[in-house]
Amino acid sequence: MAVAFDNLTLSQRVYEHLRDEILADHLLPGTELSEVALSKELAISRGPIREAMGRLAAEGLITMRPRRRAEVRSLTPQELIDAYQVREALEVMAVRLLIPRVTEADLARLEELIDQMAAHSAEGAVREFFTANVSFHELVCELSGNPKLQEVHHRLEGEIGRFQNRTLALRGSMGDSLTEHRAILAAVRLRDADRAAALTADHIRVPAQRLQAALNDDAAKASEPAAPSDPADPADPDSEPAGLSRG
Repeated sequence: MAVAFDNLTLSQRVYEHLRDEILADHLLPGTELSEVALSKELAISRGPIREAMGRLAAEGLITMRPRRRAEVRSLTPQELIDAYQVREALEVMAVRLLIPRVTEADLARLEELIDQMAAHSAEGAVREFFTANVSFHELVCELSGNPKLQEVHHRLEGEIGRFQNRTLALRGSMGDSLTEHRAILAAVRLRDADRAAALTADHIRVPAQRLQAALNDDAAKASEPAAPSDPADPADPDSEPAGLSRG
């Protein structure tokens, strides 16, 4: 039993390491992951690596390939929009479930995460801001008391979290996001389930709506006659978020 526990712990560590590398864009979409290569790189057996990669595949972060290989997955813009729509439904449900059961200690935990976001926003620390942001939303799901909801939400956060810079651009600013989080918490404090649910839905819906509008604009431009291109003009580096594919 001790060996199995040790293997499980090692698998968890490998999973967390690879997940962090993917979410931080250190392993870019399309990067090939090999059990053999990772085994040599991490100096561990292939069993824990195989278990970790199975979890990452189940979360939609990698795609399994033949011969014990995998590839960091890319998403189409429509897949990202779909993920936002499901996340919206889950968090609206989570808010409605947590309000009858939320305690003052729970509210303090949520407020502490908002305070962390405010501090990171003031410092312009984008990555740290998003870490606290994700923790806030995952805590909301945890406080719902529904483990299945929490499990599915965790997977979606992984998919969406890879595009945090694009998400911030779509939302407007860290300040806008912070204001929306404070409004949600205020409604939860008042035990106003309808308002808290509506604010939560609006908060999550904004990036998806703006991404959809951008796709519609792209489609409209594609239907127009192409203008002569200037070879001296560089391509727009922000025209496509890393990890999103047109297909």
